[in-house]
Amino acid sequence: MKQLTLIRHAKSSWTNTHSTRDIDRPLNHRGERDAPRMATHLRQQGFLPELILSSPATRAATTAEEIARGIGYDIDGILWKDQIYAAVVSELMELISGIDAELSHVALVGHNPSFTELANQLQTQLIDNIPTCGVVTIEFAVDSWTDVPGSRGDLLCFHTPKSLK
Repeated sequence: MKQLTLIRHAKSSWTNTHSTRDIDRPLNHRGERDAPRMATHLRQQGFLPELILSSPATRAATTAEEIARGIGYDIDGILWKDQIYAAVVSELMELISGIDAELSHVALVGHNPSFTELANQLQTQLIDNIPTCGVVTIEFAVDSWTDVPGSRGDLLCFHTPKSLK
């Protein structure tokens, strides 16, 4: 069995977009509030992936670090993957296929629209949108990550900041 968790970055700032590159956009106040709250919720649920892979975009990296701190995952163990930033689903599938077969639970921190599209390709319950700081976990009855693309898993959870209120 393999579990894949998709975590969309928390809400980002749109101020100074004329002088800030997209990859450098930070979290806004709401994002700074939601990421630790989601981490607390995930910790209470016993959430602890063996590996976290994150986009290097500032908003995703900050979210990954907040989640890691909150669940007791060593932030130095986060792997920064350039291909998650601006990825299409096929690129994410390729990344997933390359995960070490010894790992059972891996989390990816990144961006829409690709995360929502990926979630819908990998399981049968339609998700209209993974909102900012939303978390989706899908479980697959496979032994290797190379078998995940083309498989359909079971949606184990879909948490959003609004669902925590």
